[in-house]
Amino acid sequence: MSTRIACIAANWKMYKTVDEAVEFVKRLTEKIDTLEDREVVIAPPFTALYPLKDLVSPSWLSLSAQNCFWEEKGAYTGEISPVMLKDVGCSYTIVGHSERRQYFGEKNEDINKKLKALIKVGIRPIFCVGERLEEREAGKTFEVIKSQIDGGLDGLDSVDVAKVVIAYEPVWAIGTGKTASPQQAQEVHAFIREHLAMLTNKSVANEIRILYGGSVKPNNADSLMSENDIDGALVGGASLEVDSFLRIVRFEA
Repeated sequence: MSTRIACIAANWKMYKTVDEAVEFVKRLTEKIDTLEDREVVIAPPFTALYPLKDLVSPSWLSLSAQNCFWEEKGAYTGEISPVMLKDVGCSYTIVGHSERRQYFGEKNEDINKKLKALIKVGIRPIFCVGERLEEREAGKTFEVIKSQIDGGLDGLDSVDVAKVVIAYEPVWAIGTGKTASPQQAQEVHAFIREHLAMLTNKSVANEIRILYGGSVKPNNADSLMSENDIDGALVGGASLEVDSFLRIVRFEA
């Protein structure tokens, strides 16, 4: 039997000042007494990580960065290392988001180095994979997902792979208002779990959480979370308002 705990993660991208981030987390924690069967992760901009460090004190709430570099230190102007993220209280870090691939040219090899660097310091990666619209229409969804997973997890043993959270984000559904149907999302999530079982074993694959991201909203969270292999959500725009995000956190599957 799986012991997977649902995870709802807020990716704020390049939104919210420090004051706005602090106010959001204060309001969120005021509205939730306790959560026993799910975890909430907040991924603010880098500037808000340290100010939120002491506010994510409830056992159900964790802090995440949106990106990192793969070296612990060095002459890498503008970059932030996993060691620094650990120091400001990050338990998670998003890696390989489609916007990093699209706008900043990140390749599978870069993402692989980031995954290894994060695991080394004890931070759980939220590893994003997903196909573009033209790839889905060409019937290449599984091929693309397999390539991204194989490249990202290259060189990791089963123990390390078990520490990774996967986030399936169809690129065609990010910020477009389009959402994969629960059945479409489940189909890809099931494929990911089956492929993880081939890379590791069924026991490890059964415990890895696979989140769905791509225009997750209060009105579709319940149906998405009702699918067997969808273990949570990586939420973008709908995570910027407390009430909207709270409704997703309180999904009923």
